[in-house]
Amino acid sequence: MRMRNKIPLQQRALALIEQLRHSMTDPSFGSRHRRRPADFTRQCVLTFPVLMLLLLQKSLKSLQAHLQEFLGQLGGGSAPQLSGGALTHARAKLCASAFVELNEFAVLSTVYGAEHAALVQHWRGHRLLSVDSSLMRLPSSAALGEVFGWVQCANHHGPLERYPQGRVSALYDVLNQVALEASLSAWTVAETEMAHGHLAAVQPGDVLLNDRGYTGYRWLVAVWAAGAHFVSRCSRGSFAEVRQLFLRNEAGVSVEVKLCAPKPVRAECRQRGWPLTLTVRLVTVRLSTGELEVLATSLLDQRAYPTEVFGPVYKQRWGQETYYGRVKGRLDLEHCSGQTVEAVEQDFHATVLLSNVESILVGPAQAQVAEQTAGRQQAAQVHRAVSLHAIKYRLIDLLTSRVPAPVVLAQLTQWFQANPVSVRPDRKVPRRKSSAPHSYHYQRRVRKLVF
Repeated sequence: MRMRNKIPLQQRALALIEQLRHSMTDPSFGSRHRRRPADFTRQCVLTFPVLMLLLLQKSLKSLQAHLQEFLGQLGGGSAPQLSGGALTHARAKLCASAFVELNEFAVLSTVYGAEHAALVQHWRGHRLLSVDSSLMRLPSSAALGEVFGWVQCANHHGPLERYPQGRVSALYDVLNQVALEASLSAWTVAETEMAHGHLAAVQPGDVLLNDRGYTGYRWLVAVWAAGAHFVSRCSRGSFAEVRQLFLRNEAGVSVEVKLCAPKPVRAECRQRGWPLTLTVRLVTVRLSTGELEVLATSLLDQRAYPTEVFGPVYKQRWGQETYYGRVKGRLDLEHCSGQTVEAVEQDFHATVLLSNVESILVGPAQAQVAEQTAGRQQAAQVHRAVSLHAIKYRLIDLLTSRVPAPVVLAQLTQWFQANPVSVRPDRKVPRRKSSAPHSYHYQRRVRKLVF
């Protein structure tokens, strides 16, 4: 990112801040996302915008400690005495859809709107999206177990304790680092079914990247019917034509094949008006480990999309893995501030929103870091743990109008530039087989959380 992009990036970040401030204090916004018409109508400490701010600043501290600290910062040092139960009572009035709407109509409309369209990064004219899922351990609550399902632990002595677990699925723009849509369901729901739900947010011309667990005729034809393209990794058992390429074991091969709908999905294809045959291009790529990878794509034009571009573009899918690393690691997604279904959904969508906001606000700082380190052997980028902590720490100033938006953005940008980290795109870290002692050591002593 060049220095000349600094001013447009600042303008986009300021537009996002102003849009968030306006939306959170808009009475009509609050009325759309309260559970009953009478909610948030009385004069109280935890008003609708105050509660939204508090949940966005989710902390690892106890509810009581976080509440008193937050109210003290909000009130300039003086804080009314409220109990954790007051927060529990107030958040029961709030719908998690408030965070979903802010993400859609504040963040995404700012990122992809016409005013800032020149800042959107593309790959050969396409938005580069990825879809993937991850499991999320939830607090031990009967209500959560009933909705999201239980996982039963056992050893050779028999059954032990059990815990609730959910499945997270996200449609993620890997180049612009924003989640277009995210959902939380029972862990028994198939990740492919959740992915089909994301297709409503896909635009014609988008390119979707996905791992081999998604690659089947039903998924490929659904993406095609949405007007989008796919670059999908194939498993050995996915299609007969793919198995032949694995047996051939040759890199750099590009062939067009016609896939036929298997019997179990033909009725659905006819019902939805999907074709029963689909022409795709199979491309083979040799990984650095020596393993052969077969990719299926709807990008058939070999001149516009040469065979050698598919290895690097599929590698971009790793951006979604690092996204889950941020929200589950740095933002500690699995640390929920409540034990009800509503509380878990609020924390989940608030975390998705906060991560997207951070991705936009670091833009000006990243432009300056890139310019300042242009002569280095390795490029540098903003340290995301620093930026996430800074945003949470200054969240009240950021989303209330007591500090002008340009002032707080300038202060955050200066903070973001502290301690940049090097980018090592070709670094290979071998995976170690996980064990209970190693996992305990990581969770207790290595993993770094934010706020």
